[in-house]
Amino acid sequence: MAFSVFSAACGNAGPDAPARQPTAMSQVPAVGLSFRYEADVPPPEIPNAPPKEERSAPVQADFDQNRGQELLDRTVFSPDRKRVLAVYHRVSDLPAEYRLDMYTAEGGLLKKVTSDLMAVHFPDTIRWAPDSSAAAFVAMVRAAGSAEPTPTPPPVLTDVNTAPQDPNANTAAAPVSRPTAPVGILTFRTEQLYITNAAGDGTKPVTQNEGLIYFYYVWSPDSTMLAALATTAREWQFLDQQANSRGEMMVPQGRPRVVEKNGRERRLDDALTGVQPVWSPDSSKVAVAFDKQIRIYDAAGTSPTQAAVPLRNYLLISSQAYDREQQAKLEAANTGVDANQNAANTNQVSATLPDEASLVSFNPIVALNWTADDLLYFQTAFVKRMRNESDSVTSFQRWHRLALSAQATK
Repeated sequence: MAFSVFSAACGNAGPDAPARQPTAMSQVPAVGLSFRYEADVPPPEIPNAPPKEERSAPVQADFDQNRGQELLDRTVFSPDRKRVLAVYHRVSDLPAEYRLDMYTAEGGLLKKVTSDLMAVHFPDTIRWAPDSSAAAFVAMVRAAGSAEPTPTPPPVLTDVNTAPQDPNANTAAAPVSRPTAPVGILTFRTEQLYITNAAGDGTKPVTQNEGLIYFYYVWSPDSTMLAALATTAREWQFLDQQANSRGEMMVPQGRPRVVEKNGRERRLDDALTGVQPVWSPDSSKVAVAFDKQIRIYDAAGTSPTQAAVPLRNYLLISSQAYDREQQAKLEAANTGVDANQNAANTNQVSATLPDEASLVSFNPIVALNWTADDLLYFQTAFVKRMRNESDSVTSFQRWHRLALSAQATK
C-alpha cells in the first residue's frame, strides 16, 4: 500500500477537469509523491560509483622534478580522465591549508587555480561535475603570514641537438613559461564554495555568506547545481567543543541548500543534519535525512514544494521484527533449534508500537542513496566516531528503501 508523503490541495482545476498523469517522475512535485516502505533490503548497487582514489604519476613526477618546495597531497581526476586537480601545499603553509592547480592527464600544468591569498579547506570533499565541465571546492582567506609569493619555476631547457637551428639566432635555451597564481579572486573569512572550469581558470565563489561554513556539497547529475550543507561558525565551534569533551570526532551538522553555478542559492530547511544530501537521478529533487525522517525538496521551479516522510513508526515495527529474527538466529546457533521456527514463535504482531528503548537496531538514518527516480535507499545504523579510532563503533547497519510514485488523482 502506498502512503501519501504530503497532502495538499490540487489547485484550481474543476471537479470535471480530466486528470493529467505525469509521464516522468521529474514532473511530479515533491508534495505530490507517494511512497511504499520496504525494510531490510540488500544494499543498493551504485552504477556510477567513483573510482578508487589514485595518485597521478605524471603529476607527481612534475612535483618531484620542478616543485621542490611544494608537496603533492592528492590528485583528483575528472570523470572523463582528461584533467587532474593537484591538491598540494608549500612547506611554509599552515596545516590544513592547501592549494589547487589544474593539470592535463599527461602531467602538463595548465593553470594555477587558487590565488596565494586563498586556502583550500576540506580537500577530501573536492568534487568534479559529472560532465567534467567544472570542479567545486571549499576555500577561505589564507591565514596571515602564510601566503608567500609564487616562486619562480626552474627553466626547462630545449634540447639543442633536436631543435631546428637558425644560424642567426641565439642558441641559448629560453625558459619555458609556467602559469603564475591568479589574483583578484574574492576571499572570505569563513569557508565558501568555489568552482573552476576544466581549463583551470574562471575560479569564482558561488557562495558569499561571510560567517557560514560550507563543508559538504554534491553536484546534481546534470552538472548545473550543487546541494550543500552549511552551518554558522559559532555552531561549528560548539559542536567541536561538545565532541572534544566526550573524546569523539566532531561530525558537523548543517542546513541543506541548493546552490546554482551563477551563485543563486536557496536554503531548503532550517533543521540541522549531518547526513549528506542526495540528488534524484533526474536532477529534479533533493533528499535530506533528519534522524528518523526523510524530507524531499524540489530543486527548481517558480513554486518549489517540499514534503516530509516520517519513518519513525515504520522503523519501530521493522526493528522489532529484525531484533526478533536476530535473537532467533542466536538461539538457534546455541540450541540447534531451527531458526525459522524460533522466528515464527517470537514474531508476533503487537497491537501497540514497541518501546524504542528495547530495540537495539532502532537507529537514525546515516546515509542516503537515490539509485533510480522512483527508488530512494536509506541506511540506519549506530555510529560513534571516537578520537581514538580503536574505540569507534559502527553497528546494526541496515538498508531500507522507499518506492516512490505519483499520488493517485481523482
